[in-house]
Amino acid sequence: MEKHYVGIDLHRRRSVIFTMDAEGQRLGCKRIANEPMALVEAVTEFGAEAEVVIEATYGWYWAVDLLRDEGLNVHLAHPAGNDWGKRRVKNDERDARDLADLLRLGRLAEAWIAPKETRELRELVRYRHKLVDLRTGLKTQVHAVMAKEGVLPAFGEMFGPGGNAQLDAMDLAEPYTIRVESLRDLIAVYDREVAMLEARHPPPPERRPRLRGHPGHPRGGPRPGGHLRGGDRRRHPVQGSRGFELVGGARPSTS
Repeated sequence: MEKHYVGIDLHRRRSVIFTMDAEGQRLGCKRIANEPMALVEAVTEFGAEAEVVIEATYGWYWAVDLLRDEGLNVHLAHPAGNDWGKRRVKNDERDARDLADLLRLGRLAEAWIAPKETRELRELVRYRHKLVDLRTGLKTQVHAVMAKEGVLPAFGEMFGPGGNAQLDAMDLAEPYTIRVESLRDLIAVYDREVAMLEARHPPPPERRPRLRGHPGHPRGGPRPGGHLRGGDRRRHPVQGSRGFELVGGARPSTS
């Protein structure tokens, strides 16, 4: 059968599959539930010589991997790189048709389909970045509570040994004390999860941050206590299912 073009407008539960021939004439359009067999059948309805295009949006991994495993030539459309023109009507069928038409005309801006191994590594790197961002937000809240009580931070790093000593000694009203203690507990949990990810995939040596107290740090050699917090403030250590225990809130990385 002659080459034809299939555009897929992928959604979370259902998708629209639009097929056209080499002249741009419609061959068919289906709305399917997102099940592997249903997707393969819809895409190959007019033959296995299809050139398939799917936009690099929410949840595309499984669909692209499935179709490539079936031997289909799959293209990944760049979400921000294509010129959709002035469309008075925008719906799922129109989106799928336009994707197929851009591919047919050779005007499709494509994104790189990263190998599975690269995507899996990206998943962990992005997740660590997200955890560090969330942890930073928790630390910012601690500073905000201190400001409400007029307490100035005595250290630039309030979650190192000196800063933790100040936090331990703060005499705040009960609501503020409860909030700060809760925030510090949550920070310790995030520390544990970030440490787990870094243990699985440590950064290259030349890109690892040098901690104060490390012989290679520009501001000095070993220090008592290394990069761990001083004192055991916590009522209970945070015990993780992976065997980590953070007593006093060990700080395995910077944020």
